Amino acid sequence: MSEPSPVRTVTATQLRHDAWLAGGLLVGAILSAWLGSTATVYGDQTAPFAWALPWAVALTAPLALRRRFPVTVLVLVALALFVGVSLHLPDVYVSNVSLFIAMYTVGAWVADRRRATLARVLVIVAMFVWLVITTFQAATGDDGTLSRAGLFSPFAAFMVLQFLVNAAFFGGAYLFGERAWAQAKALAALESRTRELERERELTAAQAVALDRVRIARELHDVVAHHVSAMGVQAGATRVVLDRDPQAARAGLEAVEQSARDALLELRQLLDTLRTPGVETPEDSTLHLSALPGLVAHAEANGLPTTYTLVGEPRDLPELVEVNLYRITQEALTNARRHGGPGASADVRLRFDADAVEVEVTNTGRTAVAGRPGLGLVGMRERAAASGGALEAGPRPRGGFRVRLRVPTDDARLHERVRA
Repeated sequence: MSEPSPVRTVTATQLRHDAWLAGGLLVGAILSAWLGSTATVYGDQTAPFAWALPWAVALTAPLALRRRFPVTVLVLVALALFVGVSLHLPDVYVSNVSLFIAMYTVGAWVADRRRATLARVLVIVAMFVWLVITTFQAATGDDGTLSRAGLFSPFAAFMVLQFLVNAAFFGGAYLFGERAWAQAKALAALESRTRELERERELTAAQAVALDRVRIARELHDVVAHHVSAMGVQAGATRVVLDRDPQAARAGLEAVEQSARDALLELRQLLDTLRTPGVETPEDSTLHLSALPGLVAHAEANGLPTTYTLVGEPRDLPELVEVNLYRITQEALTNARRHGGPGASADVRLRFDADAVEVEVTNTGRTAVAGRPGLGLVGMRERAAASGGALEAGPRPRGGFRVRLRVPTDDARLHERVRA
């Protein structure tokens, strides 16, 4: 992926600064021409000072728009310098400074790098060709200003000095312009990366909110569905025996009341968790695998005969894994009670292997009505994924339904997956 090219937008402040720069150079050009005329830089060939006024304007005024039209300004300044030297206008320094600024601006501001390079190279080549021509003309002329005597005459020294000064000016303008463009490009890349990171941060925040909403929905479903289902079963049984067996009806109402209390307790724990930043499960949570016998007893007390089998030696697991195993077992028993029908029973098996922990809940009776999976199954799969395990849920060939979750527990990778 290539780095983005900088978008160079000229501001009003920059235009104002360029106008001041052009004005300052205009004053400098006029002053330099006056001093050069007084010093008779070109001897008898020095042009009249009056010619320097329009020439100074032509040389410096374009620099006020150097950022808007860099290439055009470079060409105009180069032509003005060529005219000034050809007419022997008595300026020595300001014309070179103006050309330096114009060439630097092309390197620093032109987005089309091929065009920027071509414009500068053409001006440099033209200037050096012109310098060679003027050097040849001076060498073959007889103005007598500089002696040509000796192995390295004063005239030869002056010509070498001219070449060195021009090489320094042109080379410096080219390199400084390239450096300015490289810095602008690096800044544009940094700004682009900053915007990308900001978008990623916003996306991450949105994803975090979505995950929190899913987690809240899953917890609410598990808490409410389990207890409300039990309350519904107890209320129905109480209604049937209300007239003929008041004692049994009283026991049923007490069971409904207890289920409501348990639901409120778990909802309070859930709300405490949501109000505590950075906490996935309630502190001092009772939702551990050691509480599965109580969950089985609750299911049996609410009309679903259930057995519980523990295989292997229990060992400590991350709290999130234990909570998810408990919740999946709870949801499976709730579904068995809701969909199994009269006479349904369930069996819960918790198995600790050398490299995994597995919980399996099977029930007899009817299976759920075919169609779109309910929120309970969706929540089970989300909990299984959060624990790094594999979930199997579906009807059994001989009837009923089976839910099985297997979570690998080999070495520290389980803890790494849970933290991720």
